[in-house]
Amino acid sequence: IRLGESVSEAMSDCIDNSVPGMGSATNDHSLRDYTLELPWLGTVEVGNSGFRFVRIDLLDKGVELPIRSVRAIFRYRDIPYLGSFKCDNERLNEIWETGAYTVHLNMQEYLWDGIKRDRLVWLGDIHPEIMTINTVFGDHEVVKKSLDFGRDTTPLPGWMNGISSYSLWWIISHRDLYLYHGDLDYLKEQQEYLSALIRQIASRIGHDGRENLDGGRFLDWPTARDSIVIHTGLQSLTVMAMEAGKDIAGWLNDKELKDTCTKTSELLQKYHPSDHGNKQAAALLALAGILPPDQASPVILKNGANDFATFYGYYMLEALAKDGKYREAMDIISDYWGAMLDLGATTFWENFNYEERQNALPIDQLTDPSKFNIHADGGDHCYIGLRASLCHGWASGPTAWLTAHVLGIQVIEPGSKVIRIRPNLGDLAFAEGSFPTPYGVVTVKHVKQADGSIKSEIKAPKEVKIIR
Repeated sequence: IRLGESVSEAMSDCIDNSVPGMGSATNDHSLRDYTLELPWLGTVEVGNSGFRFVRIDLLDKGVELPIRSVRAIFRYRDIPYLGSFKCDNERLNEIWETGAYTVHLNMQEYLWDGIKRDRLVWLGDIHPEIMTINTVFGDHEVVKKSLDFGRDTTPLPGWMNGISSYSLWWIISHRDLYLYHGDLDYLKEQQEYLSALIRQIASRIGHDGRENLDGGRFLDWPTARDSIVIHTGLQSLTVMAMEAGKDIAGWLNDKELKDTCTKTSELLQKYHPSDHGNKQAAALLALAGILPPDQASPVILKNGANDFATFYGYYMLEALAKDGKYREAMDIISDYWGAMLDLGATTFWENFNYEERQNALPIDQLTDPSKFNIHADGGDHCYIGLRASLCHGWASGPTAWLTAHVLGIQVIEPGSKVIRIRPNLGDLAFAEGSFPTPYGVVTVKHVKQADGSIKSEIKAPKEVKIIR
């Protein structure tokens, strides 16, 4: 039995990554290539993995095996899609839905990074996933369970997953989780660990305001070999984490913690690293308030979707929104994430090099030697060849972004008690959708008028204050 997220993977041999030229398919995180004995008169259930395609070979010679049926089992949480998005651009609609579905599949025992690989809780990857869950499913126990898993398996002074930035994302995730859902009892459970973690981070800041974080120094894979970009990113993320910590401390009425976060943030902002012409660095600098958004946008928009990334692409889009570049951001969403759909994707991928789309083989087709096999022959780092995950939750950013910036739904006060709605339609004629809150669903419909103005219809639970 051979399982694959692409046809090429289902047709490959299971070998380890050290053997070049054979596609690099593995059994590292879930069994996708194995020999199976079948009863003569019965059934067998196997294959807890992530796959779309299956190859079955009968190994015994000179025998026949009549197969009555082959069935796939869909193992998922049967939960409603409370959030929605629809506009007059079907490509954007499909991108929103694909991002939601990608994360839905990864809501298993914990909130995984990928349904085939790694099937692990990565506390940095989890932030775009949380924002998508907030947007689509509302408050869900798998988020808290996964954040707590990161905390409980990382005694200080350790860093979550061994990576300092992932502990920073853990803080930011808690700020966003409370902002959307307002569970104060749960936030209080984090106070002791959070306070100690913030003191640990503060101790890694030099007198000149430069971060000196130890542990694994990592942002995302495309920047993994660029230490100066990683430094800029970590500087920015540390500011973002301190600002998130300051918000949390205010909600917890913890004056000592708030003072620590405030002083650390002020110290960090004395030092302004360069963006080095890098999209990830420019985006984080803008989101941290270090670089004006109108200076970050030209870096992010240079060459369009080229050098975009599945994970940090979300933060590039957020930085463009800070500069009011909504139309440009929607174009890049359509180009970059849409190109994965053009290549046969039904979920978004761990990595996608936009330039490789040229003459690329769609993942739902048999190998064609005249085309570039984007799954078997692409990749880098830990996602070389067929090992690459084609269902990766960190790539879901456009789902949260389209709701937040096209529908214009922004949570202003904890528990979604105050929501600001300011749509940005760009070239769209209309956009409508729904958004989950602890009190019920908010629905909006925005229609562009002949004079360019936008007429909005908004319905919200009585507990939610809408400002425009």
